[in-house]
Amino acid sequence: MSIYALKPKFQNLLRPLVRKLFARGVTANQVTLCACAISIVLGIALALAPTHAPLFMLLPLWFFLRMALNAMDGMLAREFGQKSALGGYLNETTDVIADAALYLPFAFVAPFGALSVGVFIYLAALSEFCGVLGAVHGNGRRYDGPLGKSDRAFVIGALALWYALAGQLPAWMLWLMWGLVALLVATCVQRVRLGLRD
Repeated sequence: MSIYALKPKFQNLLRPLVRKLFARGVTANQVTLCACAISIVLGIALALAPTHAPLFMLLPLWFFLRMALNAMDGMLAREFGQKSALGGYLNETTDVIADAALYLPFAFVAPFGALSVGVFIYLAALSEFCGVLGAVHGNGRRYDGPLGKSDRAFVIGALALWYALAGQLPAWMLWLMWGLVALLVATCVQRVRLGLRD
């Protein structure tokens, strides 16, 4: 089970806003690039000020808004005739870039470090690659968990909220990060396994 399964209900809530964006000439690719640009700026800003814990409150807020923007660009593409090859490339590549930027600040927050967060970022990207391979082999894009993109946003957002409110993270959370790494390995395996089965 993954948070991704809730996406259809979330899209239904956003549909009126998407119609307004379309009426104003906003395109799916514009939404995609905007979400990625903001993610990069926020990630760099937090990485440059990792000791300013209250600023990390911006992460869970942005994860929620970004999830909405990701849903809206897909709806604009599918439901309003804006689907394109370029859009497909942008959708996949900007997600990986934005995720990496948003996870990066934790490399500078104790008890995490470059190794644990670097491995997490690498495997997060690899899990999306495994998901795309399903489509490459004609079996459809895989979004399976246990730690898909939406699940990662929830967990990292929760960590950011904890850090913002407490000002520090307990030492045992380093083990939590390695536990997340293990879940990402399981996610990669699951996506390949189910892609082959389908």
